[in-house]
Amino acid sequence: MRIWDVDPGYLNRQSLLGEHRELHGLVSIVVNGKTGYAKHPETIRWVGYGWALKMRHRQLACEMALRGYTDKSPVTTRSNNGVWPDKYIDHPEQQFKLLKEKYSNKEQGRIPLPKNEQELWSHHKYSVLARNPELYKKIGRDIAQKTVKFAELAILLTDIIRQRPSNDQEFNSVQHMWGYVSDAAAIESSELNSWSLRKLLSMTQKKAMEGKVSYLINSTALGELMVWLKPA
Repeated sequence: MRIWDVDPGYLNRQSLLGEHRELHGLVSIVVNGKTGYAKHPETIRWVGYGWALKMRHRQLACEMALRGYTDKSPVTTRSNNGVWPDKYIDHPEQQFKLLKEKYSNKEQGRIPLPKNEQELWSHHKYSVLARNPELYKKIGRDIAQKTVKFAELAILLTDIIRQRPSNDQEFNSVQHMWGYVSDAAAIESSELNSWSLRKLLSMTQKKAMEGKVSYLINSTALGELMVWLKPA
């Protein structure tokens, strides 16, 4: 049993769908008190964190939708609202190493596994911007000055995408992303101004995937920002 902590964009199709199945199995164990895998470290880690399980499921479901899958099995657990488990089975840095070994000569995820701090940061920039512009600037400076190590950065960024974005900052981040596909969209400015944040992100996702805009496809924000928006 494995519930990853890194963004689901890094998972290949098999791992993404596999974690989705295992998460539902874990929820069943926790909610119904089933004995199978009840003492597994992954199960123990998530006991009492129903809200976090729900949100990890949303991360998976939004990534699945980006790749053309439809999730029809929502998770509704809600205990310990706003709180994620404070322990990892493997730290995020190690999870990237495990995925690299797992995917050797195999299908990769939507986002290529990062080789260094610069690549890891480039994948998460818009996710951070949607939450904390000052932290966005600070991490950018740290990367430029090479004062942050991969392991530290991996934990920081994993924690950040678990935090709810502010609506204004998320809109700002998605507008930056939209700029990479707007030339191909031919949308009148008056129509664009009437769009909700969900529609703007949905259209950005659509144009990025259709146009194979690698800079956005390699961004965690393209999938995970939808997690925090109400369904249409």
